[in-house]
Amino acid sequence: MKNRLEEIRKKHGIKQEELAHALEVTRQTISSLENGRYNPSIVLAFKIARYFEMTVEEIFIYEEERSNEY
Repeated sequence: MKNRLEEIRKKHGIKQEELAHALEVTRQTISSLENGRYNPSIVLAFKIARYFEMTVEEIFIYEEERSNEY
């Protein structure tokens, strides 16, 4: 899953530490999310969306893996 978290966070002038504190997670969690090493729980995804007053879909982009099998 891709996301626009880093872009959105920087646009709002918020540091990773500030966002982590507001969401009650570690800065490392925010870093991992932004680098695509970690997908958030549904609860965390909604917290992030609520924090930025956006929808989950505006921040997180789900792309299904395509199978060559029919």
